This record gives sequence, C-alpha cells and structure tokens, in this order.
Amino acid sequence: MTPEPPGESSPAPGADPAPGLSPEDLLAVLPRLTRLSSAFNKGRLVERAAEAAGPHLDRPAVGVLVTLLAAGEPLRIGEIADRMQVVGPHVTRQVQNLEKHRLVRRVTDPLDRRASLVEPTEAGDEAAHRYVATLLGWFAEVLADWPRQDREDLLRLLARFADDVAARLAAPEEEAGNMP
Repeated sequence: MTPEPPGESSPAPGADPAPGLSPEDLLAVLPRLTRLSSAFNKGRLVERAAEAAGPHLDRPAVGVLVTLLAAGEPLRIGEIADRMQVVGPHVTRQVQNLEKHRLVRRVTDPLDRRASLVEPTEAGDEAAHRYVATLLGWFAEVLADWPRQDREDLLRLLARFADDVAARLAAPEEEAGNMP
C-alpha cells in the first residue's frame, strides 16, 4: 500500500492536525492573513467593486447577484442562502431590494409550480459582471508579473484552501476539531 502524500487525507481524531507543519510554521501565516485581510478592507476593494456594479448596490446585494451569476441558472432563495452561507431571511430581504431595482425577478419553478426561483434581469447580470470584472481586474494587475506556473499554483491551492476551510467550518463541531 502506497502512503498518501502529506495533506492528502483527513487526520484521525487526536492526530497532529497538520503533519509536517510546526506550530511556529502555522503561526507565521497568521500575520500574513491578517495583513491580507487588512489590505482588502483598508483598500476598500470589495466596496469599490460594489460601486462599479451599481450605485444602489451594497455588498450583500451584489453577493446575491454574483451567486446567481456563478450558478448560471435561477435558484430558490434557500439555494442562494446555502451558497452564500447566510440565512434565508437575509437573502429574502436582498432579493426584495434587488426586485425593486429591477435587477432580479422571480420565475415559477418548472419542477414545482408552487415554488419560485430567482433569476437576474439583464441589468442584474450586467451589474454582476461589472463587479466580477473589477475584482478580477485588480487581482490580474497584482499577479501580472508572476510567472505563469506561480499563478496557476496559487489559483489551484487557493481554491483548495478555500474549499477545505468552508467544508471544515460547515462540519459539525465534533468533526471540526471542536473549533470555537
């Protein structure tokens, strides 16, 4: 039997959570994560992108539009909430606001005529694309001087890291290592 490479499997309960990484290695990452978060917040990156999307859109509203854009199909309120990792009433309020601005509309669910789906209007789709283009343009500028392999590695590892963090946070407390 071939041993799995480090990090390729989930650790057993009580096992070292990051084989091959010392607490010092992990601790060295925290200031960088904090600095990155601070740079995003102080630079108002998300807010600037939301402003580019439309003058009356805030982050939560843009989040609904981007979720619909990423889905590529109309979604129920609950599906939007699940994908955004928020509660349904929050999404309902955002959808109502977006409807007032004619950025989304409700359509009948073809599989259940009693239910409705939310889909972006043409204006909503354009707003979501402006938001994404602003963010992606900014990141593309930051990475422009990086070698292609480094960019590909970053994107691959960042996607994996984000998926693993989201899965870990979504796991029941006992499975997530009794995290706070």
